[in-house]
Amino acid sequence: MSFKIDNEDLLLQKNFINGVWCAAKSGNTLPVVDPATGELYATVPDSGADDARDAVEAAAVAFETWKKVPAKQRATILKRWNDLIIANAQDLGKIISSEQGKPLAEGVGEVAYAASYVEWFAEEATRANGEIIPSPAVGRRMAALKEPIGIVAAITPWNFPAAMIARKIAPALAAGCTVVCKPAAETPLTSLALVKLAEQAGVPAGVLNIVVTAQSKEVADVWLDDARVRKITFTGSTPVGKHLARESAGTLKKLSLELGGNAPFIVFDDAVLDDAVEGLMVAKFRNGGQTCVCPNRIYVQAGIYDEFVRKLTARVAALVVGPATNPASQIGPMINAKAIDKIESHVNDAVEKGARITTGGKRIQSAECVGPTYYAPTVLVDVDRSSKCFHEETFGPVAPLTKFNTEEEVLEWANASPFGLASYFYTNDLRRVTRVSEALECGIVGINEGAIAAEAAPFGGVKDSGYGREGSTHGLEEYMHIKYTCQGGLD
Repeated sequence: MSFKIDNEDLLLQKNFINGVWCAAKSGNTLPVVDPATGELYATVPDSGADDARDAVEAAAVAFETWKKVPAKQRATILKRWNDLIIANAQDLGKIISSEQGKPLAEGVGEVAYAASYVEWFAEEATRANGEIIPSPAVGRRMAALKEPIGIVAAITPWNFPAAMIARKIAPALAAGCTVVCKPAAETPLTSLALVKLAEQAGVPAGVLNIVVTAQSKEVADVWLDDARVRKITFTGSTPVGKHLARESAGTLKKLSLELGGNAPFIVFDDAVLDDAVEGLMVAKFRNGGQTCVCPNRIYVQAGIYDEFVRKLTARVAALVVGPATNPASQIGPMINAKAIDKIESHVNDAVEKGARITTGGKRIQSAECVGPTYYAPTVLVDVDRSSKCFHEETFGPVAPLTKFNTEEEVLEWANASPFGLASYFYTNDLRRVTRVSEALECGIVGINEGAIAAEAAPFGGVKDSGYGREGSTHGLEEYMHIKYTCQGGLD
């Protein structure tokens, strides 16, 4: 074990269905590997269709009572869950770092970020207000009521195993929905620990169920085919998101899809150069570049290009790479060998097309970085726009730069992507702020800011980056439908 966990009750290695911690019905298991060393960290169930069906049955029964629980009582339970998450932040951060690889400071930071969503939606639970509609006729009352949509199937990714669980489950429970959840097979332990704390907070049996599996399609297909599951919320790749959209059409489920990104990061000549460099460091190298909103295409205006490259290269070269157990580590291992292969292929492709490496550009192995999944933080300059790293998510610590001349040119480049999740730009021209933020085809825009996510903000994309929003008051509405009532004979 990478870290000593004080609260060993949080180290769960079973499914949680109808209030019971249980193995997969088949008895099959799958390994959870520490990406820093490649060593076995835990063994969890490799569940199948029968387990997925049991989870839905439990959620269906629980929904009949949970939906009737007053919003204030649901909020109280969520607040207790938030308090327990905060109280166990260090242990949860250690679990995240052990199974996902990010530095411990980032792991603990993710726990705080996850808790912020639980707290937010605890408060939003009591604000799901309906409305009285002015009637066009005498003797009639018209109203719109908000009701929980039903059973929610949540499918979460490996890169933020705490935050993505909280961002999906908290609003579902706040709205009065019940949940069946499949965490990523690479990082299930964080999700199980959070569910344990939810159980301790008083979430009733059957309201929250979690099924661990490497057989994602088998489990998801059960939930897609079951008409009682009324919503799918998914964070992951665009191809999988499109599959879920197609296969859910038969039962007309509501979907929230937070899919792939290809974020542009634009630096204009009039930007504060040091601020832009700092913003890029925050946006690009968080979690080693393994985020959906990290900049994938960096465009710097010609007048400041050389100076920007110099400053960025110095900052990136100084990053400390190492395991989460080293408090000095700023970049941890990538999630697995496949991720390293993709990063390496993107760097090699860019170099073959004329790019230069100013720092990094290689795998790392040393006495401390003993596993095969470390890659040096890298800056690529003069990158040809046909390069793979400008069209596919690298999902690693690689910053590819190219220069541009005019605002019109860079906007055309920025929008020339099927994806539209996040974008960033730096400028001191207030008129340009309005023009560029309105012209960018994406769901999120960071203006002179590299850290854009917050529980009070609507998070989501457009185009092939999906639809629906998480966080904010809009995030609660994703788990509710509107019922219109019309009462006559009142005159």
